Amino acid sequence: MSSIKHEESWNEKRRMTWEGCSVLLDINDGDRLVFSRLTAGSIVKIGNKNYPLQPLIGCPFGSVFQVQNGINGPCLSRLVSTPQANNTEDKRECKDELRDNRALIDNNTAQTLTGEDIEGLRRQGASGNEIVEALIANSATFENKTVFSQEKYRLKKQKKYAPKVLLRRPFARSICDTYFKKYPSRIGFLRVDTLSLLLSFANVTAHSDVLVVDMIGGLLAGAVAERLGGSGYVCNTYRGDSPSSLEIVRLFNFGDEINTRIVRLPLAELSASQNGDSKESDLLHAASNDNSNNPSNSVSMEETTVSPEDGKPDAEKNVSKINKTAKPGEKASQDAIKLWKENGFSSLIIAAPDVDAWSIVKEVLPFLSYSASFVIYHQYLQPLATCMHNLQVEKMAIGLQITEPWLREYQVLPSRTHPHMQVSAFGGYMLSGTKIYKDQPNKCGGP
Repeated sequence: MSSIKHEESWNEKRRMTWEGCSVLLDINDGDRLVFSRLTAGSIVKIGNKNYPLQPLIGCPFGSVFQVQNGINGPCLSRLVSTPQANNTEDKRECKDELRDNRALIDNNTAQTLTGEDIEGLRRQGASGNEIVEALIANSATFENKTVFSQEKYRLKKQKKYAPKVLLRRPFARSICDTYFKKYPSRIGFLRVDTLSLLLSFANVTAHSDVLVVDMIGGLLAGAVAERLGGSGYVCNTYRGDSPSSLEIVRLFNFGDEINTRIVRLPLAELSASQNGDSKESDLLHAASNDNSNNPSNSVSMEETTVSPEDGKPDAEKNVSKINKTAKPGEKASQDAIKLWKENGFSSLIIAAPDVDAWSIVKEVLPFLSYSASFVIYHQYLQPLATCMHNLQVEKMAIGLQITEPWLREYQVLPSRTHPHMQVSAFGGYMLSGTKIYKDQPNKCGGP
């Protein structure tokens, strides 16, 4: 009963922002996307001005804010939708369209309000909406335009003089979309539809133990952990002593219950025999802990807050360490490692664009349980084709297929529904299959 109440309180908390959480700021309806961490001193730059993010703390996700000139300088003010405003928009959409733009000539003489006049309105303290209304009132052609053209003109001026900020909650889709638009190379050009297919082909379900090779900043590990919802484990394995970066995972705002389920394990220790030398295992464990603080290929957000503990008494430092929230990517426990070596993992997902597909598959595939699903993502087709051929020759898997996802977005508006003219034509490739049992040759060399 207590666990159900705890889950309900956590779900309720996730609907509201809190100090220290990560948010996605959607400025001007997708014109600019910014990841930020809400703190008392964090800011966001819009145009040539800095706006504090303090008003966003404690607001529900999905809130809309507009820039204003407050008493203490520029600030973000929350907009509350009213039924009267909604009715006005509905009437504007349902209005009979009897005008057209054939007689309009764009010669830059329709607007009588000059730049000096706009600056004068700003000095007088006029808000962005007031400037937009002044521009509409001084436009000689606005009344002769169609309703669609009027809305387009109003939106264009609003983005310039009264920009709006939408407070979005970071989750797998929004994070993947944002990185694909801003930093596609950091996530291996992984598109959101490809990410969803990776989770489906790998059969990621509740209480699964998923082995991942995440070399795209932690997006894959975070998406798997989000789908598991605190049940099962996400184990990120890696070669060498330096673990792959999982910096993107912290954008998901996971709680301790989910963060403790995201673990890491070096491939050398996973490959070690269960009855191997205990000293060698201890050395691997110590080396992994030493290198966990220096991840490579880190992905950073725009806003970062650091709170040092220097100067505190030892007692306060110990208390702070005890109350410190769990971090994702901690070393897997010995009990979990022993269980995985005995039973194997239930799924395998590989996203390592900079590593040869076959070289990593032949090392990690033996740790899957029989009849388990696996999927490998790569930016190019040839590495997956070679891997598929080798898997068939070695008789290690069945149901092998290479998939090329394709996605087209549509604009859905009244009387204006059509596919987007500019879409991403490339979404990478995926090799999926099912591991099967393979008889090992005996010591005499027989079958």
